[in-house]
Amino acid sequence: MRMLIAKVIDLAKEINGRTLFRNVSFDIAEGERIALYGRNGTGKTTLLRGLLGHVAFDRGRVERRLPLESWGWMAQQADADRSMTTLDYVLSAKPELYALKKRMEALQQIMASPQREAGSPPPQTAETGGHRGTQAGERRAAETVRQRHADAEQQYDKEEKPYLAEAEHHRVAEAEKPCISEADRQRFAEAEKRLLAAAKQQRGTEAEMEYGAATPFPDADPEYALEAYMHVYERYMQMNGYEWEAETEQCLQRLKLAPQLWNVPFARLSGGQKTRAQLARLALGAPKFLLLDEPTNHLDRETLEWLERWVQHYRGTVLYVSHDRAFIDRTADAVLELTADGCRRYTGGYTDYRKQKDTERRTHEALYRKQEQEREKLLESILRYQEWFHRAHRAAGQNDYYRSKAKKNISRYHAKSTALERLEKNRVPKPKDEPRLNMSLDSAEAGASTLLRLENVDFAHGGSPLLFRGFSLSVRRGDRLAVIGPNGAGKSTLLKLMVGELHPLRGAVRRNPQTSIGYFAQELESLRPEETILDSLLRLPDMTESHARTILGSFLFRRDEAFKAIGDLSMGEKCRVAFLRLYFGRANLLVLDEPTNYLDIDTREVVEDALREYPGALVLVTHDRYLVRNIADRLVVLGEGEPVVFPGTYDEYAESRGQWGVRSAQDGDMRREEERQRLELRLAQLIGAGVPELPEEQERIMEEIRRLRAEIAALDSGAGHSRRKR
Repeated sequence: MRMLIAKVIDLAKEINGRTLFRNVSFDIAEGERIALYGRNGTGKTTLLRGLLGHVAFDRGRVERRLPLESWGWMAQQADADRSMTTLDYVLSAKPELYALKKRMEALQQIMASPQREAGSPPPQTAETGGHRGTQAGERRAAETVRQRHADAEQQYDKEEKPYLAEAEHHRVAEAEKPCISEADRQRFAEAEKRLLAAAKQQRGTEAEMEYGAATPFPDADPEYALEAYMHVYERYMQMNGYEWEAETEQCLQRLKLAPQLWNVPFARLSGGQKTRAQLARLALGAPKFLLLDEPTNHLDRETLEWLERWVQHYRGTVLYVSHDRAFIDRTADAVLELTADGCRRYTGGYTDYRKQKDTERRTHEALYRKQEQEREKLLESILRYQEWFHRAHRAAGQNDYYRSKAKKNISRYHAKSTALERLEKNRVPKPKDEPRLNMSLDSAEAGASTLLRLENVDFAHGGSPLLFRGFSLSVRRGDRLAVIGPNGAGKSTLLKLMVGELHPLRGAVRRNPQTSIGYFAQELESLRPEETILDSLLRLPDMTESHARTILGSFLFRRDEAFKAIGDLSMGEKCRVAFLRLYFGRANLLVLDEPTNYLDIDTREVVEDALREYPGALVLVTHDRYLVRNIADRLVVLGEGEPVVFPGTYDEYAESRGQWGVRSAQDGDMRREEERQRLELRLAQLIGAGVPELPEEQERIMEEIRRLRAEIAALDSGAGHSRRKR
């Protein structure tokens, strides 16, 4: 039996007098991947934050069998200093190593000019932009320090050399086997105190010293700075700091965060880039228990598939919230359904969950029908025996024999009444449907077969390279066209060219005079934050308040919610209002840019049904693979060289690329690549560490180097064999 990570017992939570959930109990075992499923507003994020201790529950308790330091948390919105670079944000996942790295960078500035006179201007240094330049520069600086102080501090060197060898080759903690004299330790401590004081005076706070890397210290003594640098440098080497930096860069590259983004402030990244940076930060921390809130938001197909494989092979336990049904299918061992009245666990992914829910519902309906039939029979019997008793009793008069026979009917009456009471006590409640979005889309008649045509279009943003060169495309009546490709490939740009928000540099976009376009992104952006939902509908032609309230009810807005300001709505609620406006637009061409991004799964399925039944043409950009599979019959594929128009469904396109046939081989390749990177990092560390003085140590290191090279060669051989088989 697997060890429990957490045990949740009878949790309840209210917000502003409204019950979010109650009677919530479940267990999470080691190694599980669990999808927390529920409608928007059921409290999924609140439950995750409560498990972490960020939110207090009104009732119940959480038994954490793993310390919170081993838990990892990815929120929907990352909380980071606006000035922090993307690389610093990811590196700060390990605070101690990050603080040491920043301390070394600050000390290196002072160390670069150790002979400068007091009052001279501080040296200016450039950003290194990663571990490669920093590693080489700091090692050269360390060698310079050793040579410069070889004569002046011979006694110090005699004590430090065995410490360096022990720390580098045996990784013995400094606290377990101290090799530096107490006097030198006090000198290091004094130097660091003076540096911190200078930093506080220069930057204002000690915290800014820790994270603000490159500000020099005008009052710091270079001699003490050199000594402090050596102390911090050796501690950094002892904790495998350079290996950690290399792992960070490789992780960022795997997640498609290019080096030119590393020094960009995290706050300026796009939604997808922020999500990838958060995932990189989590991956480097390697927590034993991951809690992820909407990790698939804003990710393109390639990154989604990477994330699926990463979650599948993650060595810890994962609990996540996601509205991506394909992601749940491919990663979840179980689905934990959260409702206002509790939660229930279902084995398997989303498809398995749906099958079990359908079976559960059919069983419930059959039990209810059987119960109601039995109840009707009992009521008929009770009425019949009651009537027989009264008739027989009246007919018997004073005749004891007939009166005795009449009493038999009353006994049967009581027996049936008891059976009815027993049935009512164990009554199966009537199955009830959860409120669902009631939506249908109508379109105006279009006599022409072609609604829109792009002819030899060239387009680029500003001075950027061309996104489209000589691109042509026709949208015909009844088309279901999905535009797919990685983030930044130009999907939204193509839609804006179609609707006229952007204009081509060359070529033309021709729209049929009968074409009426409904543009989802435009409806979303044109909502007025100060208006109420009801007022936004009353602006439409021929709209009455009673009709508006009826429509709002169909779109899951309760009576009191009609008076909510649009600016106070969640993104999911704003999407419903935007669909409301499309509902009345009667467009014969819908252009939809991420229409389901903020909708829960139940609402997505209603939108899918409405779009499937929509009689007009559709052009769609979405990362929701279920939506693309269920709707699209043609694809425009961007980001793979020249744009390609594929005349088929998403599954046919995936099959044509051999995507499903090589999935297991891709997973094996990923594991081999990660192992190869780990071995190469260790090999580089050994080669760069220098030659030890003791012959037995030299032999041990050479033996390890030979072993590492043999393992790397074996991995290369296995990868080549796998590719030949494919």
